[in-house]
Amino acid sequence: MQNLTELIRTALAEDLGDDGDITTLATVDADASGSARIIAKAEGVVAGGFVVEKVFSFVAPELNVDVLAEDGSTVTPGQTLISIRGPQRGILTGERTALNFYGRMSGIATLTARFVEAVRETGATILDTRKTNPGMRALEKYAVRMGGGKNHRIGLFDMMLVKENHIVAAGGIKPAVERCRAYLQANNLTRKIEVETKNPDEVEAALALAVDRIMLDNMSIDEIQKAVQIVNHHIELEVSGGVTLESVRRVAETGVDFISVGQLTHSPDALDISLLME
Repeated sequence: MQNLTELIRTALAEDLGDDGDITTLATVDADASGSARIIAKAEGVVAGGFVVEKVFSFVAPELNVDVLAEDGSTVTPGQTLISIRGPQRGILTGERTALNFYGRMSGIATLTARFVEAVRETGATILDTRKTNPGMRALEKYAVRMGGGKNHRIGLFDMMLVKENHIVAAGGIKPAVERCRAYLQANNLTRKIEVETKNPDEVEAALALAVDRIMLDNMSIDEIQKAVQIVNHHIELEVSGGVTLESVRRVAETGVDFISVGQLTHSPDALDISLLME
């Protein structure tokens, strides 16, 4: 991940400021060595062990970090996830930054796994969105994959998603799609085109244009079912907007192909993990 080094350096600089970890510098001898464990305090799916390794390598290259829980694996309370050995100052100075990354990424993986389990055997795929923390997108979308979900667009460059505001600006669904196709041809690009729709009438309009995917945005279950009947598996259908763990199964059972869930990355609870010195 190209920006990981810069991201970790920024996070550490934010924590250390100009004077460093003054509490650790005051209380821990410079030559003191020891060990620590990162443990799970709740059940979940972990992601980001490699980030923890990199954080501690920046703080103190002499530290030995052993990731015991593979990314994407389910862990239980009390389980040791990572062991660390070496300079005590390095362990304590890197602790919070490492746990911030690891806890958030594992929280995303855990929440994703719950959504994936909720739609099991329906044929629907859980997708993430671009509702990510600035600078954290690659890590957060990786965590979604570790939870069993799939990535939607990585950014604005790898798929054309014609949303409501694009449709208004272009003067309708048809001219918006036509302009997208003209742009791709003029710039020798190959990209899928997805169109956001608000009701079954717009679904019919998008279907007639033979786009690659139709998004059903904030539609009711009845509207979704009608859209599935209209499209009849000729084009991929994606549901977006307001989907929760409680409602996702019902949405999946309508027969749609994809369900995108912004909650996966914009508001997951961090997995409860802790570092214990030994």
